[in-house]
Amino acid sequence: MWVLCAFGSAFFVEITSILAKCGIKKTDSHVVTALRTIVVLFFSWLMVLVGGSHQSLSSISTRTWFFLIVSGLSTGASWLCYYKALQMGPASVVVPIDKLSLVVTVIFSYFVFHEKLNKKSLCGFICLIAGTLLMLL
Repeated sequence: MWVLCAFGSAFFVEITSILAKCGIKKTDSHVVTALRTIVVLFFSWLMVLVGGSHQSLSSISTRTWFFLIVSGLSTGASWLCYYKALQMGPASVVVPIDKLSLVVTVIFSYFVFHEKLNKKSLCGFICLIAGTLLMLL
């Protein structure tokens, strides 16, 4: 199931990039980010309420709250940078640069979570970096 969700995420992220580029042309990127955040907030809470997940709110630990808040701040900073770049630059260049976040994720996963990086994964990792860099030329 997680693989299906991961592919769904990749699909919707790319649709988001194209739709955002279409809608951001004549609107301030910060306003667009704020409006998009409201939509995400509304639908996220709708899913929580419809799914009955709201009952688990009281069991969230202080440590989890800390990481959720820092993650939210990071997400906000990412969106502000991303939409400003998308507004000013071509999507065909901005999106591949944005995807270099994969490099940070793999490195952090290796050092922080001690996830293994076998030869095949390392080769794929290098190919992704090389492919992204080639797209930027």
